[in-house]
Amino acid sequence: MNLVFDVKDKPKFGQLIVFALQQMLAILAATIAVPMIIGNGLTPAAAMFGAGCGTLIYQLFTHRKSPVFLGSSFAFIGSMFAAFAGASSMYMGWLGIIIGAVFAGLVYVIIAVVIKAVGVEWLNKLMPPVVIGPTVAIIGLGLAGNAIGDLTTSDAINAAETPGATYVALICGLFTLAVTMLASTYGKGMIKLIPFICGIACGYILAALFTIIGNAAGIDALKIVDFSVFAAYMMPEGSIGLSTFLSLPDLTVIGAVKGFSELNGAYIATIFVAYVPVAFVVFAEHVADHRNLSSIIGHDLLDDPGLSNTLLGDGVGSMVGALFGGCPNTTYGESIACVAITRNASVASITAAAVGCIIFSFITPLVAIVDSIPACVMGGVCMALYGFIAVSGLKMLQQVDLNKNRNLFVTSAILIAGIGGLSISFGAVTLTAVATALILGILTNVMLSKEKDETQKK
Repeated sequence: MNLVFDVKDKPKFGQLIVFALQQMLAILAATIAVPMIIGNGLTPAAAMFGAGCGTLIYQLFTHRKSPVFLGSSFAFIGSMFAAFAGASSMYMGWLGIIIGAVFAGLVYVIIAVVIKAVGVEWLNKLMPPVVIGPTVAIIGLGLAGNAIGDLTTSDAINAAETPGATYVALICGLFTLAVTMLASTYGKGMIKLIPFICGIACGYILAALFTIIGNAAGIDALKIVDFSVFAAYMMPEGSIGLSTFLSLPDLTVIGAVKGFSELNGAYIATIFVAYVPVAFVVFAEHVADHRNLSSIIGHDLLDDPGLSNTLLGDGVGSMVGALFGGCPNTTYGESIACVAITRNASVASITAAAVGCIIFSFITPLVAIVDSIPACVMGGVCMALYGFIAVSGLKMLQQVDLNKNRNLFVTSAILIAGIGGLSISFGAVTLTAVATALILGILTNVMLSKEKDETQKK
């Protein structure tokens, strides 16, 4: 792929701000979704702060050679619920999710040390393109349901129970997608480089116009944007004050200190069991993400800065992210897709986005604006983002000979298991469909490797 901005390129200051905002918009919907799902006092602002700090740590360990953003990991949602379920108070739960993130991060650190000692050749044999390609594809395809679900969702009312509301939301979502595609394909200059900002801005304006008309005419089906979030964020006590403009995020570490007196060995063991197995699953997704990103930027990140460094950055960044925001971090497919679509691989843009997230978390109106972006608008953008993740994986299969039964079976097993949603649970630990499909693909590839050996002999 011909990049407009390479990894080490530094866009002009004005461009940098716009590119950073685009990266933030690409990842923020998912990043703030995790604390909203978990609840228990975790906030979107703290998650933004933690994601920004985690990304800066990652860039430090990777020597600013890997253009990807770290955001809240959905893989650890079950682990986080387990941490709160076993806690006697919310603050003990906050301490538990920090301890869990440390356990998960240490798994990454240990694997990184092993890889530093023995190299990555064994990993290349264990996960060749025939395994990684379809795995990356199902990461995108597995998210398709989320994008389509959002596409028909109204934030202001229950669209499913309001006649015509799903169609209005669909119009806003598809309009967002159309603007994004047109800006990326036919746009000139900066417009071509910021298709997601163009799409989200236009989609938001259309949704806001529908909502204003709906409120004025009393037509519930037209109400898409939930403007009440502005009052909830900016006037939490019903009046204007300092918190209307600036507020300190509810950082997890501050509340976690209060949970130390309740900590006990049984609870720590529960956290260990809930987090460590999931860390091994996320490790596999880490490898897939970096192989995908490597193919996009034309540089093998597993070789330089090296898988050991990307793992250390991800692991330590995850610890730091949870320390402040409660949510362990992971490399984001949305960020990688944004790089692929805009052809902007500048690490400076990623760094600016990380700093932007930290700054945004303190500015109440900006947090409110981000939270007010309708789900249907983000659904339209995510159709492009998730689709590009899937296509990136399929492009890796171009170097694979699918006329060979061995490669055909490996690819088929991964795609069907992943798209079919084959997940396996062991108590509090759940192997996601992506992780299960990847493991199945690895086992199939190893089992059928004899075919390759016999072919080489001939």
